[in-house]
This record gives sequence, C-alpha cells and structure tokens, in this order.
Amino acid sequence: MTDFTPRIPTGLSAALDRRRLLRGLTVGGLGLAFAGQAPLQALARSSGERAKFVAIIARGAMDGLSVTAPHDDPAYVALRGGLALPPPTETGGTLALTQGFGLHPALKGLHQAYGEGRMRFAPAVAIPTRVRSHFDAQDMLESGGERLHQSDTGWLNRALAAAGGRGLSIGAQTPLILRGPAESSSWAPGGRIGGDERLAALLQDLYVEDQLLATSLARGLETEALAESGLMAGAGPRRGDVAALAGSVARLMTGETGADVVALSIDGWDTHARQAGQLQARLTQLDLLISGLKQGLGEEWARTIVMVATEFGRTARVNGTQGTDHGTASTLLLTGGAVKQGGPIGDWPGLSDAALFEDRDLAPTLDIRGVFKGVLRDHLGVDRAALDRAVFPDSAAEAPAVSGLV
Repeated sequence: MTDFTPRIPTGLSAALDRRRLLRGLTVGGLGLAFAGQAPLQALARSSGERAKFVAIIARGAMDGLSVTAPHDDPAYVALRGGLALPPPTETGGTLALTQGFGLHPALKGLHQAYGEGRMRFAPAVAIPTRVRSHFDAQDMLESGGERLHQSDTGWLNRALAAAGGRGLSIGAQTPLILRGPAESSSWAPGGRIGGDERLAALLQDLYVEDQLLATSLARGLETEALAESGLMAGAGPRRGDVAALAGSVARLMTGETGADVVALSIDGWDTHARQAGQLQARLTQLDLLISGLKQGLGEEWARTIVMVATEFGRTARVNGTQGTDHGTASTLLLTGGAVKQGGPIGDWPGLSDAALFEDRDLAPTLDIRGVFKGVLRDHLGVDRAALDRAVFPDSAAEAPAVSGLV
C-alpha cells in the first residue's frame, strides 16, 4: 500500500469521464489505474440516499490490546510489561474511552470521532475457528465461513449481491472479501501493493525463535515504517502518501458513479519484535487514512461507515524481543458519520490467568460475523434471512451483535 508507481489510467467505465478523472484524481504525483471486473452498476436509489461502507483489513494481526488498551484491568500492566500504555491521566497515556479502555495515542482523529459519538469498538472479537496462521485466518475473515476454505467468494461481495450497489477494491488484486458474482471494480494506486511487507511478515514468522535475527529485522522494519509515516526528523520523501490515497479513494466514492462499498488493506501488523515503534507508525497511517476519507467524502461522510478488522489478535504477554506473537481475540473499530453513539460492542473477558484463552491470548467473547451482520443489516439494508443463508452461510445461530448498531 505504500509503493506508488505512476501508471496511466486504463479500462475506465463508460460512465466515467476520462478527462475529469485524470484532472481530479492525479494528486501528489500519483497516477491512477482503474481496471473494472465489470461496469459499475447504477442503483435505484439516488446518490444522496446511498449508504457508503469502507472495510479496512489490518493484515498481519493487529494488537487489539494496544489499540483499545484495557488500562483498568488489574492484570494489564503485568502482562504487557514494556508494551503497557499509560492511562489517560498520565503523560503519553491513552486517549480516554469508556469502561476503563483507552485508545492508542496515535489515533487522535478516531478519538475526536469518539467524542462526537461517531466511533465504537468491539474489544474481544474473533473468527469462528481458532487458527494462528495468517493465511488461513485471513481466508476465514474475508470469506465469512464457519470453517477453513468453505467458500471461494467473499462475504462483502455476497452482501452486494443481496443489497445492490457498486463495489470497489483498492490494490493490485481484488481481495477475497470482494470476490464473487456481484460486479465490482478495482483501482491500483500503482505498482506492487504490500509485496515487500508481506515478505517481511513471512520473515518475522521464520525468525520468531531467533531473538537476534528477530530484533534486527524488527529494527529495520520499525525504521522504515517511521520514515514512511513522516515521524522521523529530517525524513526524506516518503514512498507513500496516505492523505493523497485517502483523497483519491474518496473521489472514487462520490457522485452518481461513485462506489458504495470499498475494500482495502493495510499490511505490516505482524509485530513479533520491537512492536511499539512499528505500531505507532501503522496506527498513525490508519488514522491519517480515515481522517482523509472523512475530509474527502464531505457530505457523503454522514452516510458512511468505516470498519477496521484484523484476522486475529496477539498474545497477551510480551515476548523476549519486546513484541507479541500470534493470538486469538482482537479489537474491531467502527467509525463514520452513520455510526450512532454507544459503548463497547460485546463483553470484556478480562486478562486474569483464568480468563486467558489457552493461557496466552485474550479470549474472544463475540464472533466477528455478528458485528459484520449488524452493519450490513442496519447500514446497507441486508435482511436477516439473506445474512444467515447467503452472506454468511449456515450462520443463523449467530445474531447481529447489537440492534441499532448504526
């Protein structure tokens, strides 16, 4: 997502004006390539009535215990050691949320949305099958199935088929979550997207038992991530411009031909070593991305929900290289002008020894599909029968997480 190589726009839908797109979307030196799987469909509803939904996948297992830190949990500081974040009352502390939680200090834009009643979080969600392989877990997260390799289509594509609308994926390849029979288009900001970062994630897994190699690799990744986010004094030109990306995506979502549902990924969350610096950089990028979408969408933001989900969480205990390993439950974030005020989604299991899953992980209290169902039902208008049978097959026992979610 951070490697932008200028490319010439090709394959535009006939409904899009080529010159307008080039004039409006070429920003910060970014050239756009838009290659649709099929022409964008027109909705029966007018542009002003269409709900917008952005699904952001944090690939690599985002550490929910740092994103929404449970600083009031008696076991938190002892478990997290040097990764424990101070409470909001202390210098450098988290940003105050409800019920003893604090938002990571890098997420200032999201915290502003929380103060406006436009951000909610689920602190202990997980996919239905307990796996710690990135690829298997991402497959389940995006397919929406009960078990591994249950479907070769994605739940967001099936939701589009049920509700109607126009889908758009951001990246060199359409992710599984948007693959399927419903028509969608894709836009690649240019070049490879995330290839280097996915290689780095594989190396982190390989080096997890070797403290020296793991720490050296993590130090390099931390430095690169900080440089990309513009957090290092005197940093040179960045490979990626998150604000420009957000603005471009927002423009592809607005107007009569704009996309209604968007899927994109942020890689680099596999923080086995030296986690603090890497997480600071990634969360800063995430916050800039969401803030940029809000600014770019303008009035459309009032009808928009942005969801941030990850394949699984990370271990509750810090490891020997000041990182964390593959875990189970993590945090899901919801924000946007269409989100209604409310408390945490789902229960908090606690971090006591007896409460940990397999004596190592935050235990899940909510199937992540319950949150997906709540958003799809209340925001995109997918009825419960379609959710239970088509969007998430054989999932009737899993109800939408809460009523009035949005």
